[in-house]
Amino acid sequence: MAQAILTADEARIETPHTGVLYDAWRRFRRSPSAIIGLTIIVALALCAIFATVLSAHRDPLAQNLAATTLAPSFAHPAGTDKLGRDIYTRLLYGARLSVEIGFISVGIGLAIGTVIGLTAGFWGKGVDALLMGAMDVMLAFPSILLAIAISAILDQRVSDVVKIFLAVGIVGIPVYARIARASALAVKEMEYVEAGRAVGSSTVRLLARYVLPNIFVPLVVQATLGVGTAELDSAGLSYLGLGIQPPTAEWGSMLNDARDYWLNAPWALLFPGLAISVTVLGFNLLGDGLRDALDPKS
Repeated sequence: MAQAILTADEARIETPHTGVLYDAWRRFRRSPSAIIGLTIIVALALCAIFATVLSAHRDPLAQNLAATTLAPSFAHPAGTDKLGRDIYTRLLYGARLSVEIGFISVGIGLAIGTVIGLTAGFWGKGVDALLMGAMDVMLAFPSILLAIAISAILDQRVSDVVKIFLAVGIVGIPVYARIARASALAVKEMEYVEAGRAVGSSTVRLLARYVLPNIFVPLVVQATLGVGTAELDSAGLSYLGLGIQPPTAEWGSMLNDARDYWLNAPWALLFPGLAISVTVLGFNLLGDGLRDALDPKS
């Protein structure tokens, strides 16, 4: 009896991988820009975790007044600032704070915005008008101006880091609320939600079991893109002197510190700005890749 010999492609067809996650990963890895974004974010995370290993200068606050505003060299790959602090070391330690600010502030905005959006979309009528009216008022202000106002209100009441978390997180609430509301309005009329109502499921159970899992994808994609925006807002606040204060190693604070002497030491302004730009680019590319992978119909 003759035996059929399958080629590699035919074998894959005969034994296909199944599953939503596998299909999403297959679409994700086909996008070069998404892979570049993921690589940037992984590199950023590694720099933040292994900052003490990657830098020969273990203390980002250590000053050396005999080595101020030195140009980049082998000993100081990104040069030194006006106090002789190693900029490369400060960039590595600043990555830790930047990652925390990005993810925690987005987490705050995502959690509160999702609750508001689900409430408005599921209950509708007066509740919808009230909540979405408040969100529209917040969206009427430029994000950086609203963050400045919130930061000024919180000034002296909480620590600098908590102030940044709250200011940037609150600014992002309307975006997630509108996405959650729009998705909830579409999902709540589906047959499986009606079936849940028919068997006596409570409103909270309907939201948790049927509605929220089905609006998860657009929220995750927006949250990924929102991390980059959060990085920009936090850096802007620090640059204006309303965020993280010196001598803490934070990229926006480093820009603020370098603007007084950047003509003599342009690298003190260049490298923090480049770190912010590359990080925002990485999250934007990753967000676009996740959108294409998780929601190909979009």
